Amino acid sequence: MTNPASTTAPWPSELRLKDKGRLLVVAFDDGQSFDLPAEYLRVESPSAEVQGHGPGQRTTQDGKRGVAITDVAPTGNYAVRLVFDDGHSTGIYGFGYLRELGLGREKRWAAYLNELKAKGLSRD
Repeated sequence: MTNPASTTAPWPSELRLKDKGRLLVVAFDDGQSFDLPAEYLRVESPSAEVQGHGPGQRTTQDGKRGVAITDVAPTGNYAVRLVFDDGHSTGIYGFGYLRELGLGREKRWAAYLNELKAKGLSRD
């Protein structure tokens, strides 16, 4: 991937699926790299199905422990569309959002697990 000259933000130098689609490796040209589990990417999808159309409309995704990514499709020069084996394919993951997910993984994952617990839901 080539970083458009108009941006100075870190740019992905690698997007690779591992572990039969259960892990997406995202490396950036500034040296940072993140291993993002498919389950994490699925429950944090930027799609309206997950995030809703406004504040307070987020839908907690449960039962996604075994989900895998089946395709990583480029979208313009700023994002990828991830296709999951549970049929979800509407999330457009901007490169900045992928970086945000990598940087905030521990905090976001803990919040997700707490959300599941509070709602009596399960990852399975």
